[in-house]
Amino acid sequence: MYNSISISVSDDDSDEKMKVRARRKRRKSSWRGKNELAQRFLRILLKWWPILLFLPFAGLLVFEASRIGRKPSMVVETEPNSHRKTGPVVENKSEGNLNRLDPTTHMVGGVRERCLKLLPPEELQHLDIPQDKETTSPIKRLIYLSENDTPYVEGNITISQQHMEATRFNLFTGNQTLEQRDKSYKVRETTVVHCGFYSENGGFRISDEDKIYLQTCQVAVSTCAFGGGDDLYQPIGMSEASLRKVCYVAFWDEITVAAQEAEGRRIGENQFIGKWRIVIVRNLPFKDQRLNGKIPKMLSHRLFPQARYSIWVDSKSQFRRDPLGVLEALLWRSNAVLAISEHGARSSVYDEAKAVVKKNKATPEEVEVQLSQYRHDGLPEDKRFNGKKALSEASVIAREHTPLTNLFMCLWFNEVVRFTSRDQLSFPYVLWRLKVLKDINMFPVCTRKDLVNSMGHIRKAKPLTS
Repeated sequence: MYNSISISVSDDDSDEKMKVRARRKRRKSSWRGKNELAQRFLRILLKWWPILLFLPFAGLLVFEASRIGRKPSMVVETEPNSHRKTGPVVENKSEGNLNRLDPTTHMVGGVRERCLKLLPPEELQHLDIPQDKETTSPIKRLIYLSENDTPYVEGNITISQQHMEATRFNLFTGNQTLEQRDKSYKVRETTVVHCGFYSENGGFRISDEDKIYLQTCQVAVSTCAFGGGDDLYQPIGMSEASLRKVCYVAFWDEITVAAQEAEGRRIGENQFIGKWRIVIVRNLPFKDQRLNGKIPKMLSHRLFPQARYSIWVDSKSQFRRDPLGVLEALLWRSNAVLAISEHGARSSVYDEAKAVVKKNKATPEEVEVQLSQYRHDGLPEDKRFNGKKALSEASVIAREHTPLTNLFMCLWFNEVVRFTSRDQLSFPYVLWRLKVLKDINMFPVCTRKDLVNSMGHIRKAKPLTS
């Protein structure tokens, strides 16, 4: 018989074992729940990771864009007692390029450099207009022909009505003959030339108050809008020194005044809108508004008789650099007397003529008249003169007002009056014929882009009806 041993188990021991098993079950169930949660999170992460990765970059992009929009410019408001008064700044409509101050750069020898190398801001603040310097120019004195002058009366220069209508000469320009045109290119110490304002009855009238203001300007930045074609863009990026020493003048006709008032831009009581002094021109001399626009563009020495330097900016652009700094970079540093933006697409006047006709900027007949005259005069098809690119884009012009540069601009103006108003066609011709003008800075397209923010024309200019 087997001996049996009895083991007694108390109720307390049984309860204890049941509690341990229950705790183990609860512990296992809790771990399994956490594992399922982690797996679910991992599945979501794997499914949506591209979007989750993109969100921080999108946020950073929005943040940087808002910073650029709030970035303060170098514009310094004039003090209340400054002699250069300004009017209320009127914000223009939001434009893609408006108020951009970022520099334009290009690659040079594998290194990215700024296209326009301006002096540092602290030096711009103390930049001054240089003193008069001795000139080696062969022209010492330039006389502008008027209806009361007779130095050109040699032989029979009677002009037929047919000739006047064909060339668009009038009482503003003086009725220049081909003989007089040829003589105007002959350089002498004292040179006489047609240069607009031939007669007091010729048009382009401005008030006496505006004339007095223009006579106070030593350095002028100017633009114009005739026919209401463009808005007015406030200059930016200038130093406080330039605000004190530089005049900003916009020439408008009455059509432009009405168009701007309709947009809510009214001229202040002091004749300013923001930094621009608005000069209203009445009785414009030409029906062609493009030709009227050449007057302030090319004849700034006639409008600012005491100015030593001027910068022209097309109305479709916003000037965005310090003007004294621009003069230093484009003229003073290189001892140039004229700086003009070169053409980006073409170099030959004959190629440009084909483009002008193709784009309907002028009729084939009037372009052919101009080219025929240039061929007759012997204009070569060279794409470079004196080592410079022959064709200019001419939306930005900086120059010193010397007898030689003033003569150049007069001759250029007379060409656009005689032929087409496309000044790109006549610039190489005048540069070729006036061989003594060699100190020219034909700056590249990237420099022009650094000087201005380009907006393009807003609307078509209204032609004059009378």
